[in-house]
Amino acid sequence: MLLNNPVLSPSSDKEEIRVAYRGRFAPSPTGPLHFGSLITAVASYCEAKAHQGEWIVRIEDTDIPRIYPGSEAHILKCLDAFGFESDKEIIFQKDRLDIYESVIEQLHQQRLVYACQCTRKILGSNHIYTETCRHLNLPLAHQAIRVKVDDCEICFDDALQGRHCSNLKYDLGDFVLKRRDGIINYQLAVVVDDYLQGMTHVVRGADLLDNTERQIWLGKLLGYPELSYMHLPLAMNDQGQKLSKQNMAQALDPAQASVLLSDAITALGQPAVELDLPDRMLIQAVAQWDRKSIPQGTEIQAVFL
Repeated sequence: MLLNNPVLSPSSDKEEIRVAYRGRFAPSPTGPLHFGSLITAVASYCEAKAHQGEWIVRIEDTDIPRIYPGSEAHILKCLDAFGFESDKEIIFQKDRLDIYESVIEQLHQQRLVYACQCTRKILGSNHIYTETCRHLNLPLAHQAIRVKVDDCEICFDDALQGRHCSNLKYDLGDFVLKRRDGIINYQLAVVVDDYLQGMTHVVRGADLLDNTERQIWLGKLLGYPELSYMHLPLAMNDQGQKLSKQNMAQALDPAQASVLLSDAITALGQPAVELDLPDRMLIQAVAQWDRKSIPQGTEIQAVFL
């Protein structure tokens, strides 16, 4: 059963007035920003500004045990050094846990979520959840919380990757919104905050492409407007791995902001900009921005550190 009205948290947060284009850059402070992060920041910023839209920074830090010391400060320092400025106050998800808990409770009242006692040992290597606990009516306390999915195909048209579809029942099964240890899952936090912040467009890496159907499904349950998506090709290292904190990608050096910004703009297939102060380079990049010039596929065919 789908909710007819949007679920809003009984907090001081109010639904943002929706504009024609509002995008965001939402890094996770599990490590310092790297060149792949910069590509996403540049693309999301230029895409928003080229549409005369707003660009907002959000720190996605609900997985508190994985926050890398000093990484939040590094993120903010890099944003300043590279000329990026959020059009709204930067929010930190770890300060909004009561909002996500409230949404879970409202979903529970609608019988759309349930407690799950399955451990990784019980689940084994099966990545598709088979509804083991769906009808057990377990108390929510100290258990993982899963959201119910239906047997239906969910599709969206990505601005770069084309049409993408999934039947969550057979591709994934009921998925977790809150872990047994109390950590709020990324899927829930991102959907709720995209709505409460009035987002209209999402520009992010292609590594998150398969998350999208889950987020669309959850948004439908909550009665939220559907967003537009653009998933960028990923920068790769010399081992053929995407640049990531797990793969020890080199941290961005704010002292090299202009050169790295130029490299990121070029990696996105955009016309070169003159080396200058980063904020002036971004103005030129926005003026020249052409989404159609972004490399095709899910990987950028070059090697980055």
